[in-house]
Amino acid sequence: MLTRRLLLGSSLTALAVAAGMPRVAFAAAQTFAVTHTDAEWRQLLTPAQYSVLRQSDTERPGSSPLLNEHRRGTFTCAGCDLDLFASSTKFESGTGWPSFYAPLDKAVGEVKDTTLGMVRIAVNCARCGGHLGHVFDDGPKPTGLRYCMNGVALKFKPTAA
Repeated sequence: MLTRRLLLGSSLTALAVAAGMPRVAFAAAQTFAVTHTDAEWRQLLTPAQYSVLRQSDTERPGSSPLLNEHRRGTFTCAGCDLDLFASSTKFESGTGWPSFYAPLDKAVGEVKDTTLGMVRIAVNCARCGGHLGHVFDDGPKPTGLRYCMNGVALKFKPTAA
């Protein structure tokens, strides 16, 4: 389903890629518990994961299998396996990216992102600093927040039956 939000987000992402816009760098200003050299990150991650987690890229909307993940479980960081979001906080936002209304306690960090000529809040993994996505204030109750995450930056651990 094509929504205004999806169309706008996709258009802005395409413009940024085409224009070679600078990406947000999270890890440069902070120290994290899990660190690797750039070469090590490239070995540990797929090219798509590296692009998003280490270079703050954005995956194509609708491209992540996790968009349609509805089992009970936990979404973790693809870079360091830190538990980030409970499946109970996932909701269908219509944006084309997995969305959650709240992260787990102390799982993520936030930083101001002024790329694309707008002010947004970028979300990173609290343990490795990997870029996960952005948080917006148009989500459902109880928080009113929408953590719009790149699926490629996440892994899913189903709850044991």
